[in-house]
Amino acid sequence: MRVQRNMILAATLAFILAACGSQPAAQPTSAPAEPTAASQPAGDQKLVVYSGRSESLVAPLFEQFTATTGIQVEARYGDTAELAATILEEGANSPADLFFAQDAGALGALSAAGLLAQLPQATLDAVEPRFRSSQDNWVGISGRARVVVYNTEQLQESDLPTSITGFVAPEWKGRMGWAPTNGSFQAFVTAMRQQLGEEATREWIEGMLANETKTYERNTAIVQAVAAGEIAVGFVNHYYLYQLQKESGDSLPVANYYPGQGDVGALVNIAGVGVLTSAANPQAAQELIDYLLSAEGQTYFAEQTFEYPLAAGVPADPRLRPLDEIETPALDLNTLSDLQGTLKLLQDVGAL
Repeated sequence: MRVQRNMILAATLAFILAACGSQPAAQPTSAPAEPTAASQPAGDQKLVVYSGRSESLVAPLFEQFTATTGIQVEARYGDTAELAATILEEGANSPADLFFAQDAGALGALSAAGLLAQLPQATLDAVEPRFRSSQDNWVGISGRARVVVYNTEQLQESDLPTSITGFVAPEWKGRMGWAPTNGSFQAFVTAMRQQLGEEATREWIEGMLANETKTYERNTAIVQAVAAGEIAVGFVNHYYLYQLQKESGDSLPVANYYPGQGDVGALVNIAGVGVLTSAANPQAAQELIDYLLSAEGQTYFAEQTFEYPLAAGVPADPRLRPLDEIETPALDLNTLSDLQGTLKLLQDVGAL
């Protein structure tokens, strides 16, 4: 089962991190003695990427990168948590040069284990400080905001609570949908644990269960259910609405709502990358990061996936609320790595 797999992966992450210690390991102070990617002709370079982002999403980008640079990309696709656990197990023997994660928590886990190399300051400065590592060893590529999607024929925005915690009120009973097995939802719960504390988060989940919140396997299904009027609101990432509109047209009676005042319901997480300290081709990995943060790479995320481009100079889809207008919670994305604690909480209260 998916939940059991996630519990095993989370336990593996926790065990390996405990063995590594809580502080980041010292970074290498000198380059390896072996020949580096810089000494190889571009056509002979092969970059190994562990990608928690799906093949259908990023393979076209990798192909464009190869066409531009001549650097071949060998990608291993999988669940972000699974790949992070694999890298932690492989340690210095990992064949991966670069990790492309779906969320900041997995990158934080590798950072805490000392497995990510420091990035150039110019790379870090390409995005706002809140979307990069406080240890300077990973950087966000695209932004993904949590929202409440709602049926505009049943509700107006003024009908919605100002905080995500307001949905435990009795009037929302039987009118909501969520996806507890989804990684983005679990990252949101981890953020709630950080902002509100363990007990308050438990009470919120219990309140949502008492309100008979309907469970869905995928975020797309939640947006579809809201559009059909089966439920009034759902808890998803912002871009699912626009992806569905692209397929079905713009006439859906659905809109995104961003809670305000720094509420955790408006969390903006990232998909991001880090170069492994053991990378055989660190220069090629850096070239891929530069490409992903270039105008071409950022435009791809803006136009094809409806995520927020994080590098300056590339506008988001005009239907999205500007990032600087989202009142996000004051959380360090590096701290969202405790998947084990979140899964245990969700399971203990019966959400999983």
